[in-house]
Amino acid sequence: MRYSVFTASTPDWTPEEAVAELAAQGWDGVEWRVTDQEPAQPPGFWAGNRATVPLTGLEAELPRIAAITRAAGLALSGLGAYVPAADHANVERVLAATAALGAGRVRVTMPQLGGGDYRELMAGTRRDLAWIAGRAAEHGVTALVELHHGTIVASASAAMRLLDGLPPERVGVIHDIGNLTIEGFEDPLAGFELLGPYLAHVHVKNVAWRVTGVRDDGGPRWSAEWAPLREGQADLAGYLGALRRYGYDGWVTVEDFSTAVPLARRTRDNLAYLRELDRRVPATRA
Repeated sequence: MRYSVFTASTPDWTPEEAVAELAAQGWDGVEWRVTDQEPAQPPGFWAGNRATVPLTGLEAELPRIAAITRAAGLALSGLGAYVPAADHANVERVLAATAALGAGRVRVTMPQLGGGDYRELMAGTRRDLAWIAGRAAEHGVTALVELHHGTIVASASAAMRLLDGLPPERVGVIHDIGNLTIEGFEDPLAGFELLGPYLAHVHVKNVAWRVTGVRDDGGPRWSAEWAPLREGQADLAGYLGALRRYGYDGWVTVEDFSTAVPLARRTRDNLAYLRELDRRVPATRA
């Protein structure tokens, strides 16, 4: 497996600083965050993130992003765009950008729950993805659907209901153990087997459920909070083991949104931890 970092989780660094730091630490690649955002000071994960490529004017940014990534010796594990599947004009743009960069794959976002009847959201998004699959084929890239809490695809089972029958080389799935620890958890190996050829990419982060208040009935109110990879509730050793047993040998992209330690130390330790876990995993498929 190859390891990369999603720049949503590196808000303090400019793109040039991000590739220099990640290359020096020994990462294999980088996954660029692509979206327009609100300004913020200090920089945050979701606003003011300095390692974000803006969607507005994206095409003009591509030569710079390609050049600095290549000069650092990093590969592009993909693009993490925030374009809804229903926004066909901007989906076309990020597909074209992915092809121009040679990044191979790009995430498109799924509808959130609460925006209408679940069955209608599924049906509409299925139509969008059928269109996207055709456009992805024209560009020679893959569009990715991320398993994400609070959306219509929180689990591998839901993703298969959405994607089954579409060409897996053009629309695939990002499996994300951190998101699944919040909602949609299924046994990882079973999930990989269910997804089959649709398993195209992996994101890793960790989560801890904590008591953060009191409900109206007097019981504890639980909330999920991002946690360091070593400390959250997701069993990352078991997760990597399941990936290896399934036969996955693609990208594992880290997006650590914990803030207990400074960014450079956090990314360096995350790589050391994942490599340590990977060394423990048998090299053969069960």
